[in-house]
Amino acid sequence: MIQAHAPSPFFFKSLQKILIVAVCLLSFGCSNFSWNPFSSDEDPNQPVELTDIEEEVDLQREWRVNVGNGQGDNYTKITPVSDGGYIFAASEDGDVVAVNSLDGAMVWREELEVNITGGVGAGDGILMVGTQDAEIITLSQTEGALVWRSRVSSEVLSQPKTNGDVVVAQTVDGKLVALDREDGSQRWTYETTLPALTLRGTSSPIITTDGSVIAGFSNGIVVSVAAEDGVWSWEERVAVPEGEYDIERVIDVDGDLLLDGTRILASSYQGNIMAFDILTGRIVWGMEASSYHGLGQGFGNIYYSDDKSHLVAVRNNSTDVVWENANLEYRSITAPRTITNYVAVADFEGYVHLISQVDGRIVGRTQIDSDGVRANLITDNGRLIVYGNSGTLTALSLQ
Repeated sequence: MIQAHAPSPFFFKSLQKILIVAVCLLSFGCSNFSWNPFSSDEDPNQPVELTDIEEEVDLQREWRVNVGNGQGDNYTKITPVSDGGYIFAASEDGDVVAVNSLDGAMVWREELEVNITGGVGAGDGILMVGTQDAEIITLSQTEGALVWRSRVSSEVLSQPKTNGDVVVAQTVDGKLVALDREDGSQRWTYETTLPALTLRGTSSPIITTDGSVIAGFSNGIVVSVAAEDGVWSWEERVAVPEGEYDIERVIDVDGDLLLDGTRILASSYQGNIMAFDILTGRIVWGMEASSYHGLGQGFGNIYYSDDKSHLVAVRNNSTDVVWENANLEYRSITAPRTITNYVAVADFEGYVHLISQVDGRIVGRTQIDSDGVRANLITDNGRLIVYGNSGTLTALSLQ
């Protein structure tokens, strides 16, 4: 999932494939290229086959609804959101739904004539999505009616956020933009410089209770600015680019940031996991790791899925690895999500896996969507909410 800035985005699963495309760009001026990462027998990074497990937890489906075409064909990762007893989800072809989180009953469905690529954000009574055509669209949570739509500088690939005063979103051209919550007018913009190559995706900004917006960028930097006016507070590096070639210097902060009390944690591809003091930006913890997913937390551990789809548990505030599970290697697992005593991830074949937080064993498994799952899992009232690539939105309970 690499994109070169000016040409169209490219999507890859291994370094070898990226290098082939780089040659294509340099030698033939290709403007578009795609590759199925699981179709080539020559790929050295083939996903492992699943083996039988001793199931200790039964994942039972409580309800399921269909949401448009799901993630579509643009390698989007549109994640649903839970707010006020409802689950809100959107599809790439513009379908936005609100369902009752208890029974899956459809509350409303709105069909927007746009290609949605970022979302779903929720807060202060509105929903927020970003589009391929560089718009932020807000809808009423209660009925799905349009509140406003506003033009931004480029495509939005992650969840917009709001604090009731501003709506903030990241765009793929390296900008963080704030729009007025009431009418969508632009309040401020913060801009960074992008490297030559980046992963296709952006992390979602976080708005803290002290009035700061913290965001991670494709140049490996985390920045804090004031939510009210965009005034710079601090910036720190999660990773430093190394290597002779552009592909070796990709250090995107693409996974969603993790707010942990007075700390903000960020992970980077080919870089590190770092924790910063949210007020000063001071580095308070860090370790080497390569991940373009978000982080999870529980049982005194920090969980991350690395670029080989190994799931790793690290003791919080240390570099001690508690356990590492390699049974899902190269299966393109999602970011870890903790629920009760377990860590949940989903993979490219649509399987949801439950892993013990204690020792890293896989103790439960079920297939949700044969087209796979890219969107991060969410939780709601003890349920696991899974949004499959084909548009299946499913609630699972743990028995």
